[in-house]
Amino acid sequence: MEELTFGTLIAVFEEMFGFWLFWAMVVVAVLITLSYLYVLIRDHHLSMRKFLLAQLSMPFAGAAAVWFVLWVTKSNLADMGGPIDAITLIGIFAVGSIGGAILVYTLQSLIRGKQDDRELEV
Repeated sequence: MEELTFGTLIAVFEEMFGFWLFWAMVVVAVLITLSYLYVLIRDHHLSMRKFLLAQLSMPFAGAAAVWFVLWVTKSNLADMGGPIDAITLIGIFAVGSIGGAILVYTLQSLIRGKQDDRELEV
């Protein structure tokens, strides 16, 4: 691999996760992002209560992301061999945490609506 391109990354992820799982994850990520943007536009502000609960879910979402990647790739933590593996796991944890927080906030906003937001506006 002479240079790192977007196409190369897609090929690596397709090989790692499989074609259908990778593209299913991309579609789910796009749907969650669009839902989050819809909620932000609809509500015109962030609810601090929903934001706090979303932040509290971050460690669990990050751990779930690491577990999912280890499960899909049929690896375990004993297979980690060097600094790049640790950096990769930290990156997976960080991206999973952020994605989980966005998902939790969006689901709260879509399920509960705006009824409890007025009392917590700052």
